[in-house]
Amino acid sequence: MEQVSYTEDNIRSLDWKEHIRMRPGMYIGKLGDGSAADDGIYILIKEVLDNSIDEYVMGHGRNIDISVDEGAVTVRDYGRGIPLGKVVDCVSKINTGGKYDSKAFKKSVGLNGVGTKAVNALSEAFRVSSVREGKVKIADFERGEIIKDHKLKKSDEPNGTTVTFRPDPEIFKKFRFRPDYIENQLWNYAYLNAGLKINFNGKTLISRNGLLDLLERKMAKETLRYPIIHMKGEDLEIAMSHGNHYGEQYYSFVNGQNTTQGGTHLNALREAIVKTLQEHFNKNYDRRDILSSVVAAVSIRVEEPVFESQTKTKLGSSDMGPEGPTIRTFVVNFVKEKLDNFLHKNPEVVKALEKRIKQSERERKEIAGIKKLANQRAKKANLHNKKLRDCRLHFGDSARKVEEELRKATTIFITEGDSASGSITKARDVQTQAVFSLRGKPLNCYGLTKKVVYENEEFNLLQHALNIEDGLDDLRYNRVVIATDADVDGMHIRLLLLTFFLQFFPELVRNGHLFILDTPLFRVRDKQKTFYCYSEEEKQQAIKKLRGQPEVTRFKGLGEISPGEFKDFIGDGIRLEPVILNEDTNVDDVLAYYMGKNTPARQEFIIDNLRVEKDEAEEGGEEPSGEDIAA
Repeated sequence: MEQVSYTEDNIRSLDWKEHIRMRPGMYIGKLGDGSAADDGIYILIKEVLDNSIDEYVMGHGRNIDISVDEGAVTVRDYGRGIPLGKVVDCVSKINTGGKYDSKAFKKSVGLNGVGTKAVNALSEAFRVSSVREGKVKIADFERGEIIKDHKLKKSDEPNGTTVTFRPDPEIFKKFRFRPDYIENQLWNYAYLNAGLKINFNGKTLISRNGLLDLLERKMAKETLRYPIIHMKGEDLEIAMSHGNHYGEQYYSFVNGQNTTQGGTHLNALREAIVKTLQEHFNKNYDRRDILSSVVAAVSIRVEEPVFESQTKTKLGSSDMGPEGPTIRTFVVNFVKEKLDNFLHKNPEVVKALEKRIKQSERERKEIAGIKKLANQRAKKANLHNKKLRDCRLHFGDSARKVEEELRKATTIFITEGDSASGSITKARDVQTQAVFSLRGKPLNCYGLTKKVVYENEEFNLLQHALNIEDGLDDLRYNRVVIATDADVDGMHIRLLLLTFFLQFFPELVRNGHLFILDTPLFRVRDKQKTFYCYSEEEKQQAIKKLRGQPEVTRFKGLGEISPGEFKDFIGDGIRLEPVILNEDTNVDDVLAYYMGKNTPARQEFIIDNLRVEKDEAEEGGEEPSGEDIAA
């Protein structure tokens, strides 16, 4: 066996830029292409914005301007501006910043002095500009290296800091910013900072009532059982109500950071709601019935918070601060006082709340018998489940067993028919990719109760494969991908699956776990090169590149794509379209429109929008693509 030498020459120190670029995941989580809300390109925006928000919180500047254009992001605040002599250091020296003075930024998220340095190192172009008292200082960087340190100049602009950056395509492969994700992210900043005006690509975002506005935008009034209860204290704000939806729905924040995976504060809120309502009604209502269909938002400010990952999506702290109470005690006492007082003053809300709890209790007991039989069937089926070809690693595995990057890569493809699932199964990565095969078109479950999830064998097996029966805590795959053909039948199956998830498991969609697989419509090749094209436009570009008379193949179904080819489409180059619920999306209205009985509005929409477009391929004798027929 060859001996490897281990000498002083093997020891190497990386400077800050090299380390960030070599291990970006340590600083911004997963890289991604922008198809998931927690992809690194959005964390870059957040890191820059956090500094502007901190300025607002300290009472400096009431406006923030943000623009995203052709992959470049510009953030302009109207705070005090970075001290002119420290502009270069603040964006290029690790552990340099103004937040180490705990008096100035006592409850800030970005305390590690890394944020903008990481953005700088991971951008192919980065410019920082600071205006203070009639003078401006500008510095330009490329991949963390300073390329121009501009001289101090006079300026008649108002004070503040401007950062413009373009993520480095060497690190963020084929990335694309999705405005919906950015807008949702910015709305959260607006809700948590009432009165702050955010201007994003020509749109103005502002909130006057904080978390009350958040819930009002997320939930239509007619779907709420009673008016939103809004409780506000010095370091804690909570808004809550009950709706008609299935499952629990939460929006949680710590020091302005959206903790999508919850943590200590959210666990405390759930416990506090259950305890307070049990005591108020003086009845031992089941926890599940109290929390069923609850919708709540919580924002807490904690000194020196401890998060369970670098991207700060789950709070691990147990205390409010070095000398403060535990978070659990603080939240429970707050809710007990505020919620109980509110209920004593609003008997009509008490009546509506108890009615909702009793309805949940009835539904749970009604389902109990069916659930037991269904789960026994599912248990037997799981032993020889031909529908599920599982992978070895799962999203629910502990961080100690499986590294974060692999957990986030866990994916399940929901396919139609044996041929498509066969190709994907042969091409998949058995470590992180699973396949669930549908037998045909699933049931249209619009308007049905959750009983159908247990009565319908296919839905029950899918629910068990994902492990979401009791919520998302034990979700087995980070990405749930609908992989259907791009034809009429495939689109119909896609709609039926979307209905299933939106109606019974909306939190799966809200938390950014549901995607549509984008597969190529054409293969264009000659003897030297092959191009896979996802649209007519890409096909025409490929034909021009190859010139001559290339062979053009139209894929009519996933089953036609060989496993060898499929490997390219579900590997590093996978193209996923996220299913995004916008700020003002009302799930009940959407489902009623698309999946309810044929409404005049929908008929009118189809008639107005139905068109058939002929392209060159069709004139040459090929069938029109799914993209050519739009309804």
